[in-house]
Amino acid sequence: MKIRHKVLIVDDEPHIRRLIQTALTRADYATLEAENARQALERLRQERPEIVLLDLGLPDRDGLELVPIIKQNADTTLIIISARDATEEKVAALDLGADDYLTKPFDTAELLARVRVALRNRMTRDGGVPAIEVGDLSINLLERKITKAGKEVHLTPKEYAVLAQLAKYPGRVITHDQIMLQVWPNESERHVEYLRVLVRTLRQKLESDPQRPRFISNDVGIGYRLRLPEYE
Repeated sequence: MKIRHKVLIVDDEPHIRRLIQTALTRADYATLEAENARQALERLRQERPEIVLLDLGLPDRDGLELVPIIKQNADTTLIIISARDATEEKVAALDLGADDYLTKPFDTAELLARVRVALRNRMTRDGGVPAIEVGDLSINLLERKITKAGKEVHLTPKEYAVLAQLAKYPGRVITHDQIMLQVWPNESERHVEYLRVLVRTLRQKLESDPQRPRFISNDVGIGYRLRLPEYE
């Protein structure tokens, strides 16, 4: 199963949503849609998209009101897509917390470029690493592609979520709680044994000898780390 970056499109015009959805799907993104503010906040809470494309002219609420709500309640990158081209509107949106502003009408190639930049920025903030290669193992978090000896490794969404947490910060111990919060964000009870099962399956897929793991090490009672020579 291919695990794709999620993008939420918030716009009340169906043809605009369709245009953006088509461009993103062709570029291999997973898309979600909302036609008003209420739906947008529901999708945001339920689906946790990495990117939100937000129109300001929504029927039930001004989009500017949503900007601080979205930024305060979700770990997502917010790109405004709006016909409002006045400088003061752009400044207001950015001051409220928007990460970028694209004026309608726009070229879909430019939109895709803005999304790629946003994803790179997400990966590199706080010292994160977007891509790693060591020996015959390649982990590309921007493309969500894992290869071993040149062959793509297929991971389940939860397996990928565990590996992504470790790969962002190679050499650093990531605690059990930190990993489980990302893998099971909507569950009140998280059991470390479930995490251990996922790590075992990851080792079987990534390690030459899963019984003597080279990449994923266990800090007993604390968490896991991705061990790469250049980060030790």
